[in-house]
Amino acid sequence: MVVGVEQGTLDDLGTPLAGVTFVVFDLETTGVSNSEHGVTEIGAVKVRGGEVIGEFATLVDPGGPIPPFISVLTGITDAMVMAAPRMTEVLPSFLEFIRGCTLVAHNAPFDMGFIKAACAGQGYPPPVNPVVDTADLARRVLNRDETPNCKLATLARFFRSATEPYHRALADARATVDVLHGLIGRVGSLGVHTLEDLRGFVRMPTPEQQRKRHLSEGVPARPGVYIFEDVRGEALYVGKSSNLRNRVRSYFTASETRPRVREMIGIAERVRHIVCSTALEAEIRELRMIGATKPRYNRRSRFPERVVWLKLTNEPFPRLSIVRDLKDDGGTYLGPFGSSRTADEARTAMHEALPLRQCGERLSPTVFRSACTLAELGKCGAPCDGRQSQAAYGVHVAQARHAMEHDAGLVFSAVEARMDRLSAEQRYEEAAVDRDRLAAYVRTAARMQRLLSLTRIEQMVAASPAFNGDWDIHVIRHGRLTAAGVMPRGAHPVPYVEALVATAETVVPGPGPTPAASAEETETILRWLDTPGIRLVRVEGGTWSLPAYGAGRLKGRIDRAYESLRAHQPREGRPLR
Repeated sequence: MVVGVEQGTLDDLGTPLAGVTFVVFDLETTGVSNSEHGVTEIGAVKVRGGEVIGEFATLVDPGGPIPPFISVLTGITDAMVMAAPRMTEVLPSFLEFIRGCTLVAHNAPFDMGFIKAACAGQGYPPPVNPVVDTADLARRVLNRDETPNCKLATLARFFRSATEPYHRALADARATVDVLHGLIGRVGSLGVHTLEDLRGFVRMPTPEQQRKRHLSEGVPARPGVYIFEDVRGEALYVGKSSNLRNRVRSYFTASETRPRVREMIGIAERVRHIVCSTALEAEIRELRMIGATKPRYNRRSRFPERVVWLKLTNEPFPRLSIVRDLKDDGGTYLGPFGSSRTADEARTAMHEALPLRQCGERLSPTVFRSACTLAELGKCGAPCDGRQSQAAYGVHVAQARHAMEHDAGLVFSAVEARMDRLSAEQRYEEAAVDRDRLAAYVRTAARMQRLLSLTRIEQMVAASPAFNGDWDIHVIRHGRLTAAGVMPRGAHPVPYVEALVATAETVVPGPGPTPAASAEETETILRWLDTPGIRLVRVEGGTWSLPAYGAGRLKGRIDRAYESLRAHQPREGRPLR
């Protein structure tokens, strides 16, 4: 018989959840920034072993007006908080209420951010209580077949909460209690029985991630592209990395928390990889593969063909038309635009400066018809009724072409003058509309002129230093990456450059500002060319330059105006649950 040895119990392995005192709390605020906005209401429920043992609820004077949007959302008005205590009075009582408890909130980083900011402002140390986020826990426990999302209202209905959340602190906290109990019941079947298990479960990879970890085996530590594929071999997700092995392995660890990606991992049956010579080649291959295969779990770059262009047509009396295809028909293009709406805004800005016709009919220099209202308003030279000759109209066409490709000053000055006039008449909403139209034109013109600076060059060879002393060399033709390779440290560059140029992809340029690649690919190359350490080895068949009076000089003014606007606008609302 062994004396003095006592057999341990399961409780010794951690704090049983039945014995943990949780404080489930919720805040209502005047906005999303804990440094700029204030708390309007605190609600908290203290529970242990499934029983409610206390509640804490109070309105809070945020120290400023409550935005109308927030009042509509929560029902809390300035009149309701006028006599309420300030956060300086409420915080000590709340900290005492949560002493020694585990804190629970739905989207806990948001609520904890305001509590920590209040503590810092009043000289209190931040709470060191353990924190459980029911939103994060729900994402790891529930799947899309059970709930379409992890909003509090959705989860409250799923777990049949007795309280319906409606953006009031105590009601939302009570609903979160029921959600917490429902989630604890679900994780109990997965072996989670203690507080330590619960907190560790949130930090662990999902069972699906652990089961699929073998998919990362055999992936090399090289730059390249990886493709998650389903059982039929269809691409689910395409990505790129300078180190394929580390990147692919990260999908099967706790660091990967994106719900869509975790859902994708559950469907994936294999990971295919393509090794690339350089990081830039990997980035370009990723763009091309996403555009070609359109994987359902990629959000960006899936539809490069959906861009639109503003075309100055080639006809006796040209006009500005919104088109999707670039044709070699003598037209002049401005773009690309992400939507027809943005293209129409830019077109309206150009019409403010240039009296181009806005009708869609094809006009003849010899057959006339009556003019429309725009001619009477001075917005059109009316070549349709013969009052403006083809030669006179051609002056406006030449100005439009110049404004699209070289100098945005004419359009900028005309729209700016209209904005000044509207502002002087206190018609600020109309001036704001013109501001957005001008921004659509200037930003797109600056983008296109930057693209043209590269796509007009027949061939460019450029190199960048690698971290180990090697050199990454790329051949670019008409804005398209056609070859990539690595030159070892100390090697003579000429043979490597000649070999790359000789084996580079042949490019037959098409029409328009992006004749050989998507705008996104050319912009990716331009960003790489702007990085420190780039060396231009060859530039043939053109010069790399921007127009002296191009839209780039005006884009800075537009961007600064919008930055100032954002800085002075209150960020109303909080993340909807």
